[in-house]
Amino acid sequence: MENTQTVTTTDVPTGRQLGGKYLTFELASEEYGLEILKVREIMGMMPITAVPRTPNDVKGVINLRGKVIPVIDLRLKFDIEEMEVTEETCVIVVDVNSLEMGIIVDKVSEVLDISSEDIEDSPSFGSSVDTNFILGMGKTEERVSILLDITKVLDGMDMDFMNQENGKEVSEKF
Repeated sequence: MENTQTVTTTDVPTGRQLGGKYLTFELASEEYGLEILKVREIMGMMPITAVPRTPNDVKGVINLRGKVIPVIDLRLKFDIEEMEVTEETCVIVVDVNSLEMGIIVDKVSEVLDISSEDIEDSPSFGSSVDTNFILGMGKTEERVSILLDITKVLDGMDMDFMNQENGKEVSEKF
């Protein structure tokens, strides 16, 4: 008698495993969420030093207490029209694979505790639309938050840039 075992692996947990706290924020009137454990800090906009020959969505770097942190404009990353900076525009510093980076968002909303039962798998739009970066859809009251896997939001090009810039002391760069 042959013993067979099926093993499936996935980088994205199912909705049943995703319950927890999420920092929600807005981009172009839509609500998104990040796992709170990936968030290191939230700050208002500050001067960003542009770095030549970087992708359009990479706005540059900031000096955060002596550490150079790359900053990505999430609107541009998602092909949403760039917006003027307002009082509510924020930089969320996140931890991605032990690297810190900033993402620019329109406005930080709140921290939500979303139960596993209120998270559905990301919708399928067919093979022409990549939704691999969406952990799931969090339902709260009368709204839906798009829960992001921030690691997958950043493609290889962004991660290469972050690896080059992250962790360098300001004196090394300036």
